[in-house]
Amino acid sequence: MLKKLIAFCTIIGVSLVSFSCKDDVLPKPSSHLRLDYPEAKYVNFENECPFTFEMNSDAVIKKDKNCGFTITYPKMKATIYLTYKPVSENVNKLLRDAQKLTFEHVIKADDILEQPYLNSDQKVYGMFYQVEGNAATNSQFYATDSTTHFVTGSVYFYAKPNYDSIMPAASYIKNDMQRLMETLKWK
Repeated sequence: MLKKLIAFCTIIGVSLVSFSCKDDVLPKPSSHLRLDYPEAKYVNFENECPFTFEMNSDAVIKKDKNCGFTITYPKMKATIYLTYKPVSENVNKLLRDAQKLTFEHVIKADDILEQPYLNSDQKVYGMFYQVEGNAATNSQFYATDSTTHFVTGSVYFYAKPNYDSIMPAASYIKNDMQRLMETLKWK
């Protein structure tokens, strides 16, 4: 009787194992969030302020005081802040303030890349900064004609700074900021 019970249990065990076996379970490969943004289309922006520029047609612009502007990207939860100041023998102070604003982020930044900008035909001279790392802003610039006009711009996201997470959006807006700076014209 014991031999029959062992044989019966063996047969049931083998059949259970053979019916319950499936392919080996493998972990899913790691993946990345894919963020696709529409190709940027640029439009000329002009009003009563002493400068014009091109901006992304998907962004929303709002005038602040003294010819300052906020350019908002609602889908990315980001805003470019533009500030205008007239130059009256204070260009060195304005340059120092713009550079100081950028380098205040050195504590959190992994690197700050400087890209000089020179457009002699339009008399636009400036610097574009790309801030890498978990800083509050990832791109900034200043532009001036060195005698009359001075414009600064910086982008901020409405999220805790995490460079890896916002990198696709930061890169997209960085390109828009560069386009803005490169198309800046004084009236």
